[in-house]
Amino acid sequence: MQRQVRHRTAATGAAAATVREGSPGRARLAVLALLGSILVPLVTAGLRSVLWVLAGIAALALAAIGVWWILAHTGVVRVLGLVLAVAAPAAVLALYAAAGMLWAACVSLALWGLALAMARSALPSGHTASGQTATKAPRHPWVLMNPRSGGGKVGRFDLADKARAAGCHVTLLDGNQDVTELARQAVADGADLLAVAGGDGTQALVAEVAARHDLPFLVIPAGTRNHFALDLGLDRDDPAAALEALAEGVELRIDLGFAADRVFVNNASFGTYAFVVTDPAYRDAKARTTLRTLPGLLTGEDAPRLRARADRTHIDGLQALLVSNNPYGRAVDAANPGRRGRLDSGLLGVVCVRVGNAAQAAGLVRGPGSGGGLIRLSAATVVVEADTDTLPAGIDGEHVVLPSPVVCRIAPGALRVRVPRRRPRTSRVGDGTADWPAVVRLALSPPRPP
Repeated sequence: MQRQVRHRTAATGAAAATVREGSPGRARLAVLALLGSILVPLVTAGLRSVLWVLAGIAALALAAIGVWWILAHTGVVRVLGLVLAVAAPAAVLALYAAAGMLWAACVSLALWGLALAMARSALPSGHTASGQTATKAPRHPWVLMNPRSGGGKVGRFDLADKARAAGCHVTLLDGNQDVTELARQAVADGADLLAVAGGDGTQALVAEVAARHDLPFLVIPAGTRNHFALDLGLDRDDPAAALEALAEGVELRIDLGFAADRVFVNNASFGTYAFVVTDPAYRDAKARTTLRTLPGLLTGEDAPRLRARADRTHIDGLQALLVSNNPYGRAVDAANPGRRGRLDSGLLGVVCVRVGNAAQAAGLVRGPGSGGGLIRLSAATVVVEADTDTLPAGIDGEHVVLPSPVVCRIAPGALRVRVPRRRPRTSRVGDGTADWPAVVRLALSPPRPP
């Protein structure tokens, strides 16, 4: 397996890279929007606008404290937290409106959002993507389908019949089979491509078998969220379109993550979330179960505390830890949940949460890297441990219990993924920050000769 990984890494490194050039026009628009977001409140309220900005930041901090009280406490404190989380932002908005500043605040925020979007898209991507290799169509493709995934997408999109028409041998899960053993048997029977129509947890199990036998792997987004398919650029609203890769497809080399001996294509989570999902009531009542169990997990005497070592960085006192197969573009990305800028960086993404009191909860407003309770970094190896012999974990949404400490690592270029030649969603995501000095330099650069 290690020899295969070294070979794949070399192939990935030798692949042709496409780097998007910077856009001076977008950089100039970003700078203008940034200046506008500053000038609008200054023109409207003069130097008093600084006080209004500070009031807005204070309201966000108070709201964060309120959310912490909701999650970490019960009874009266939880009710007070709910009141604070709603009342603090509402009070500031009312003050803005009374002072005639509400419209200026909205315009300033809109310009700031435009400035960030243009700044992120103006700079060269700098991403080295795995080479897209055209390959022959498989002769004996095998597809595993879970009829229950995604609320019945397999039946709703007639995926089984469409896959058979494309020449695939289709195996339907009935809930009692061993997914890994089914994939191994398919390889023994001569399958030259493995595919899955199901959730990310099932995708990971079959992907491991495909990587071990150096076979191409095909993702059919028939699960509920399909974050893996999203990052591959596949259309989650039309899962049957992924079958086009059988006749006319290209191959990508991507990384695989490991938590102990378990493969993950998206992430492995430890701490509060992993403990919550162990509750039998979680599947049928997620919100109620989470609110009932979180106080004990966050502030109780037996609250779990994790320690992590990400390469040479040591972090302790963690309530939650997320280790991902390549870093996420943003810690929270509501528009594109679970987006990763690339899947071939050879690095794990690490997101740590360490919030022990209301002051640290307020510090979350400052974001990662500001000394608050949210820590983000990347590493080749992450060791997770606690004062217990075992650690519950969520591996691509599936609950498992692993022996402590858990060593998470990444296998660069371990998986051959076959995707359609034309994919609707192949845009890459930035890291959620903007390199403003570089943006300004690009904006001031002289026009290119025609």
